Amino acid sequence: MESIVVFCGSSEGNDPVVLENAVLLGETLAKRDITLVYGAAFIGVMGKVAQGALNGNGKVIGVIPDFLMMKEVYHPGLTELIITENMHERKLRMHELSDGIITLPGGYGTLEELFEMITWAQLGLHQKPIGILNTNGFYDDLLAMLRKMVNQGFLKQENYRMLLVDDSVDGLLQQMEEYKPLPLPKWIQKDQV
Repeated sequence: MESIVVFCGSSEGNDPVVLENAVLLGETLAKRDITLVYGAAFIGVMGKVAQGALNGNGKVIGVIPDFLMMKEVYHPGLTELIITENMHERKLRMHELSDGIITLPGGYGTLEELFEMITWAQLGLHQKPIGILNTNGFYDDLLAMLRKMVNQGFLKQENYRMLLVDDSVDGLLQQMEEYKPLPLPKWIQKDQV
């Protein structure tokens, strides 16, 4: 993987370990020469991941829609800043720039980004590894809900397993490096991916 998109909160939340792991993730990506692609903000968990990568002299690409330029206070030290017209274009651009996806703690927007990427993978539109850094069990309840979806027949077990989960940066990155995607559905042509 040469680049990873990280989805996470524009708020800091109230667990300092989340912020520490965000910085650690950024530092680790820089150390491994993996470009960080993220939402461009200087604030929140987003800002911590970026600062970690920048502290390690890593490459950081921020992607932000024009209307959020002031609200999310874009990071002035980015390697590259890409401004999009809207949120959908932002997600699509972030996806295009990345070889893998990691989700850290966040709110509605973070969940929406994660679920759009995992849905695209389920449909066979991409075969990138998708991971959750489950700091202090932040996503335990969500994972329980996903298992309930499997148990009640709404989600296939193989699609549930597409979502990689670890509570450590190194453990998650190792899973992502070893990820073997599901075969493309027969109804998807290679040129459609």
